[in-house]
Parts: sequence; structure tokens; C-alpha cells
Amino acid sequence: MQNDPRYSLVYDTLRLRPRLWLPMPPSHTISTSARIVRPQLMAQRPLPTDDLDHILSETKTLWEEMRNKHIFITGGTGFFGCWLLESFSYINRQLNLSARATVLTRDPAAFAMKCPHLAADPAVAFLAGDVRSFSFPEGDFQYIIHAATEASARQAAEKPLDMLTTIIDGTARVLNFAQTHATRKLLLTSSGAVYGKQPASLTHIPEDYLGGPDPLDPASVYAEGKRISEQMCALQSMHSLIEIKIARCFAFVGPHLPLDTHFAIGNFIGDVLAGRPIRINGDGTPMRSYLYASDLAIWLWTMLFQAPHLTAVNVGSAHDLSILELARAVVQSLNASIDIRVAKEVIPGADIARYVPSVGRARRLLGLNETVNLQEAIRRTAAWYVEEGNGGI
Repeated sequence: MQNDPRYSLVYDTLRLRPRLWLPMPPSHTISTSARIVRPQLMAQRPLPTDDLDHILSETKTLWEEMRNKHIFITGGTGFFGCWLLESFSYINRQLNLSARATVLTRDPAAFAMKCPHLAADPAVAFLAGDVRSFSFPEGDFQYIIHAATEASARQAAEKPLDMLTTIIDGTARVLNFAQTHATRKLLLTSSGAVYGKQPASLTHIPEDYLGGPDPLDPASVYAEGKRISEQMCALQSMHSLIEIKIARCFAFVGPHLPLDTHFAIGNFIGDVLAGRPIRINGDGTPMRSYLYASDLAIWLWTMLFQAPHLTAVNVGSAHDLSILELARAVVQSLNASIDIRVAKEVIPGADIARYVPSVGRARRLLGLNETVNLQEAIRRTAAWYVEEGNGGI
């Protein structure tokens, strides 16, 4: 695959092409607490229409209650947020819902460069601010999705207190906002990290597992922040009629997933597209699973509308495989011919590290299922990056 001239063209394009800048349509503005911003845009490709149509077909019966309503989304410019916002924008148009979305972001101009087609949607407004201290916009917001907090390994290592305060203070701010702005339903994107280390004997971790991270381990900062956020939601519900939904999210793949950070599947796809050997720093035995992003969006929208109040639901794939098997799956799915290099030898008898959810509750309560298999998910992700020429390679 690395010798395919189509991919050579992509890499040459990434290195050499001039950026295309487009002006913001004059009718669209981005509000901040102090000024009106009309950022310049760098054109990029939307999500695949087939994926958006699939999200619509799987959730079509749920959207009527959002007609003429307003949703507030934090973290709307990250991996989760891009899928949620783009599917909202698409479904809003297709169903003529006349709904609106306000998206909290620290840098509206940067997002406008990333996704100009969303920035140009008159149903989408951007509020500049920090999730810990943002100024409350006026009006009623019947729905909130709180997806802020980057799951950054670098931030956790270098600025753990900043990560913790962002999670905790951000959740407090969002709950206060919900309480004062007529919110009916709120979805918190929590994490499977709240369970702590998954026992090697437990192949799929269920929502009623009562383990937890080590509070004295600085590496637990993200997990502890999410645990506290869930507790804050439970405490808030004692004094509120808001329906709060808890999505414990695991690992995912799809367009917009970075190909050059700490996500193994993104790194492996990036390696194949760049013609590099795949390097596994460990022994390749840890078990993981990956849900494609269109299924992620379907699950999250379904949870917002239909999940029971204060009932945690795992969001992810139950189809587990080792990191070494994942690397092989990426190579095979993309018809590549590159080396896979494993840094460490397997220690006989050692416990296998796992991070794999049980998704029985999602199936039983909400009828949710995985509809895109891993091989197809890998192909769709790679195709989006190749066709777009997006960064990260």
C-alpha cells in the first residue's frame, strides 16, 4: 500500500500544498463575551455522508422531541464533539427540526478552520470560554451534552492538576448552568477508566463492577476526575428534576481520531498510511476493543434521549483483541505490506491487561448494537484521511 501512487500523492500534497482559506459567510457570527468574531477558514472535508445517513436511520424516531429546542454541547470541537455536532447539523436539516446548538469552545476560530461547513451552519453558534468559568448564554437549553475534557496522556503526565480541575470544576459549572437554564436532559460522557484496573480474570467489565483506580497514583487523575463527576451528578439529582444520563466510554476509531497521539489504533493507521513500520512498545498482549464513531454517535444520541436517569451505561465494543492482533488487523484491512515490531517479549504466566466493556446493559435497556465491524472501521478511517489529506500523518 505504501507504494500505491494515490498515497504518494497524498503525502506530497500534505507537505507541499498551499492552504486554501475562505472567508466566513457574513451572515454567520461567533459570539464571545467581549466581541463578535469572524474567523478565517481552512477548507476541510465533512464526515462521510454514508455515516451520517446511518446515524440518521438508527436514531430517526428519537429526534421529534428536539424540534424547535436548543442543545448546549461542551467539548464540541474534539473527536466526540465533531461527530455529535456534525450528526446534529445533518439530522437537523434532513428532518427540518428547526433545532439549535450552542457549542462551548476555547477557540472558535480554530474550530472554524477545522470544520468550516459546521461553522457556516446558521443553526450552530459558538461560545468562547473555558468549561470551568464560561459565561452563561441567555435562553433555555433543554438538552446538554457535557463532553469536555481532553483525554490527553500528555496533560495527565505534565499538568495533572489542570486536568483534574478542568474535569471537576467544568462539571460543576455545567451542572449549575443546567439547573438555571430549564434543562430537561443532560448526558455526561464519563469513562471506563472509572473502574480502575480491570482484573485479568474479568474479560468484559460490567457497570456493576465496584473496583476503582488508586487515588494515590497520580496516573489515576483522569479516572478520579470522572468518578467525581459522576458523584456530582448524583448529588445534583437530589435537588433537581433534570434527567442525567451517564455514558462510560471506552475506545473508538473513526475520522477525526488523531493519528499521532496516544491512541494505539490511530497510531497504527497513521504508520500504515505513511509507510512506516508499526512499533509496539510493549509485548502486544493487552486486550482492547474499538467502536466505530458512527456507532458511538448513535449510542450517545440514544442515551441522551432514552437512557434511564442516573444509570451508567458502557459505550464501546465487546469484540476484544490484543494490541498485536490490532496491528495485524490494521495491516490486513488496508492491504499493506509493512513490518510490525514488538519491543518486549511476552512473559509466560503474566496477567493480561484488559480494557474491554460488557455492553449487555446497552443492548437490554436501549437496544444498542455494534453495526460496523473493526475491519470496516479501519478502512473508513484511513479512507477519510487519505481523501481529505488531513493532518496527523
